[in-house]
Amino acid sequence: MNQHTINQQMSDNLSFDPNAVSHPGNNIFGLPYKEDDARMVILPVPWEVTSTYETHTARAPNNILRESHKLELLDPDVKDGWRAGFFMRETDKKVLMKNDFLRKEAELYINYVSEGGDVGDNKFMTKSLMEINEGGVFLKEWVYKQTKMLLAGGKLVGLLGGDHSIGLGFLKALAEREGDFGILHIDAHCDLRKSYLQFVYSHASIMYNVLEEIPEVKKLVQLGIRDYCEEEENYINANSERIVPFYDKLIKDRLMEGQSWKTITTDIINSLPDKVYISIDIDGLDPKFCPNSSSPIVGGIDTDQLFYLIKMLVGSGRKLLGFDLTEIGTSRANWDENVGARILFKLCNAMVAANSK
Repeated sequence: MNQHTINQQMSDNLSFDPNAVSHPGNNIFGLPYKEDDARMVILPVPWEVTSTYETHTARAPNNILRESHKLELLDPDVKDGWRAGFFMRETDKKVLMKNDFLRKEAELYINYVSEGGDVGDNKFMTKSLMEINEGGVFLKEWVYKQTKMLLAGGKLVGLLGGDHSIGLGFLKALAEREGDFGILHIDAHCDLRKSYLQFVYSHASIMYNVLEEIPEVKKLVQLGIRDYCEEEENYINANSERIVPFYDKLIKDRLMEGQSWKTITTDIINSLPDKVYISIDIDGLDPKFCPNSSSPIVGGIDTDQLFYLIKMLVGSGRKLLGFDLTEIGTSRANWDENVGARILFKLCNAMVAANSK
């Protein structure tokens, strides 16, 4: 970057009015930052190859970017956090094209299997399955390389999906850099299947793959879980030293019996180590906040409860290593995207606050 460019960026940032109408040419949240002068970089990951219900999450980052310009920049929990600089990269068109190609194959495959077809008897389906699984490996390595470079450049990093499978490569990069850490996983699902429909890197297997491939993840604390299978329950019970589930039903029971959300939040945070990664599938929320998520499930937490948890996590003094925010759908009124943008803003502010000490 030459001196003229640096001077221009400084001038743009100094003249930016956070109270004015957002300029459509600006980046995420209407901010004027470029990647070089931003503390926090958001990497969009346009991938939903293995989604088994609704699709459209691969294009969520661009929709969230648009909706983010409607937000006010004053966050009472982290005032002026945005001044550290937030920047979202453009969606990688090659990755999106690969997603779209493999997604068509996956849809044919899923329909075939759902109708009772035997994959072993069908050469086309066998080939499709192989290519889809190879696509999962490709994505893991792509995300790993992108995030490793950003971390090496001193950036705070967050991922924006896309489906929930996107985070594995980032977690690998963090493990190499940070050593042992824990994950706060907010989701309606455990995502602990060994595979789903024989998709090795399925969105339904992300946390299984994390625990099997990244030994540095010492603790997986799950919140909002309310739709899971016997295989996943058995895996949780067999790995109780690493997995701490806060099932949605038990949380609701505690609230109905008079316990405060503060008490429950304290228990959740006390289950986490000093270094924490946040992984949010938006269907962990009550579906009134995300009706067009790829798989909305009755129950879940409110955004106010989520924001309080994030505030308390930062206040606990724990270091936030990164985050992913996934499974955000599209809607005619842009409701899901607006909610997603507000969660993204809270996460970015939390990252800045937790890494400013």
